[in-house]
Amino acid sequence: METFMEEAIKEARKAEQMKEVPIGAVIVYQGEVIARGYNQRETLQRSDAHAEMIAIEKANQKIGSWRLEDCTMYVTLEPCPMCAGAILQSRIPKLVYGASDPKAGCAGSLLNLLDDERFNHQVEIHPGILEEKCGRLLTDFFKQLRLNKKK
Repeated sequence: METFMEEAIKEARKAEQMKEVPIGAVIVYQGEVIARGYNQRETLQRSDAHAEMIAIEKANQKIGSWRLEDCTMYVTLEPCPMCAGAILQSRIPKLVYGASDPKAGCAGSLLNLLDDERFNHQVEIHPGILEEKCGRLLTDFFKQLRLNKKK
């Protein structure tokens, strides 16, 4: 799990270099990364340009289907409601994430959309993988942002 989370962290660093909130995601199929994404909301000026959404779109194209069964998503931050919904809708069976998100997390922090039996699909969740490293990316980014605003 850590190897693929490191790949998601590489994606997060791409976002950071673009002055985006450093969140990255990869989707793995049969032991191989088939799609990558990083946060691009500011760059693209699209509210849906989250790392997970971009990775899902690329994986759909790669596989040639909206169903991403037998895939695992690795993401550096717990998914928000929109991304959790997209994970459900794309039928991804397994989610691995790094840092929890107490303000918007929908894989257990605020609520758990991914394990609700009222939906026709549930997702196996593995939280806290390289949590400290993923969390530090975010805290360092926002710390620097506050310092820059003071200047």
